[in-house]
Amino acid sequence: MAEFGLIGYPLEHSFSPGWFAKKFQREGITHHQYRAFPLVRIQDFSDLVRRHPDLAGLNVTIPYKQLIIPFLDRLSPEAIAVSAVNTLAREKGEWVGYNTDIIGFRETLKPLLKTHHRHALILGSGGASLAVGFVLDQLGIEYRVVSRTPFNNQLAYDALDAVSMDYYSVIINTTPVGMFPHVNHAPTIPYPAIGPQHLLYDLVYNPAETQFLQKGKAQGAQVVNGLGMLEMQAEASWDIWNANL
Repeated sequence: MAEFGLIGYPLEHSFSPGWFAKKFQREGITHHQYRAFPLVRIQDFSDLVRRHPDLAGLNVTIPYKQLIIPFLDRLSPEAIAVSAVNTLAREKGEWVGYNTDIIGFRETLKPLLKTHHRHALILGSGGASLAVGFVLDQLGIEYRVVSRTPFNNQLAYDALDAVSMDYYSVIINTTPVGMFPHVNHAPTIPYPAIGPQHLLYDLVYNPAETQFLQKGKAQGAQVVNGLGMLEMQAEASWDIWNANL
């Protein structure tokens, strides 16, 4: 029996354990199991893999998508490009890092894009924002990162105004702001400047419609949550693991 799981902290409301449980039941997979492994410290990763010799693959979530990298033997080209991983596979005794967030985000964003969606704002500067930026580069969409602590070419939230909001017609929230249980929170952007030409994409999926999306929808914007991305990246993780079993 191969063992799979999720590392991060906290994990009480994480997507992957329930999704894989349903997948295994639906597809009659009885010889594998998927578990949540909350790690208070990333240094506990080494002890985890020692205690679970049957571990064949892991998903990685907040806050370890970048911190896990020094513990790995190799990275895929995409993971190197974005300096963040969300999927680990044990391959011939080595732990290899992949980034399937790239696949999930790209394949769910592409069908939503219109010809005027050429400029984007990425809210947040963590590991997920790196994958989003990589995809936007692939699609030829110019973007700026918005951060609470901006550096280099990043923008501060209070620098956003009606002019900048009109220019950036795609807005992607990569932060956990608005995630359950803090469902009344939203990124601090000028929502009255949003209109029907905007596409708002929230990587958060719980709740299904965050305050960020509700505020954008009220202004006539097209909105989408992160559930489809999560499902697609999970399937991509499963494909990677099965190629190495």
